[in-house]
Amino acid sequence: MDNICTICPHKCGINREINVGRCKAGNKIEIGGYSLHKFEEPCISGENGSGTVFFSKCNLNCVFCQNYEISNLGNGKKIEVEELSDIFIKQQENNAENINLVTPTIYTNQIIEAIKLAKNDGLRIPVIYNSNGYENIETLKRLEGLIDVYLPDLKYHENSIALKYSKIDDYFDIATKAILEMYRQVGSPKFDKKGMIKKGLIIRHLVLPNNIENSKQILKWLKDNMNKDVYISVMTQYFPTYKAKEYPEINRKITKEEYEKLENYIYELKIENGYMQDYSEEDEEAYVPKWNY
Repeated sequence: MDNICTICPHKCGINREINVGRCKAGNKIEIGGYSLHKFEEPCISGENGSGTVFFSKCNLNCVFCQNYEISNLGNGKKIEVEELSDIFIKQQENNAENINLVTPTIYTNQIIEAIKLAKNDGLRIPVIYNSNGYENIETLKRLEGLIDVYLPDLKYHENSIALKYSKIDDYFDIATKAILEMYRQVGSPKFDKKGMIKKGLIIRHLVLPNNIENSKQILKWLKDNMNKDVYISVMTQYFPTYKAKEYPEINRKITKEEYEKLENYIYELKIENGYMQDYSEEDEEAYVPKWNY
């Protein structure tokens, strides 16, 4: 394994056995926990739940991250590749609908090894790569044939917003190229008789308050550039947490008016496939797992 890390677009070029880069991760896998998660899209959670594995640390560090305890504060437990493979098998034995790798990017090298080990031990359920979208094309190509479903975010259209909330100034260009590579690998979603996704691409977008134009531009790009069969998941579960409370414009949930504007725009674009969460005035903390590291 090459110790000089260029696995994500930051390309820090450091030896992770000795130092840490932007993501603060070393060479050991770190996880915040794993569970059967029932708050994903219906075609992912199903009746039994998605076999999520939440990885610690992240290459974005968004100020509003709902998983900030593990992504930004770095809480978690170090495990070996063999232990991760065993977790995959355990999730399958617990009747998980799939293996859901949450924020996996910075551990891709180890994840590739773990998936191969698990497949040798009988892993047969779909593997989902649940990503923030900030990915290297070269890294994604190494995952071809191992990932069944890509579930990337497309967070920002304007790079000024990405710089403000995630401290990166090239998000849209990087993420859209990554999404096109994901689509090349897995194509449009394919479902079984129960409606569970077995292969394909679903693109998520989290709506931020006071940023409805950003969301509209994201949806417009998806409409213009993706096959109509690709599913788009519009997430309205945002609530201010972590450092978001330091930014007045996002220190609230979206309003009913903002929700309806976006809903109307989706109809205007005639987007055919996907999901949009129901509007709620309550803080959606039910979506945040209880960490068991």
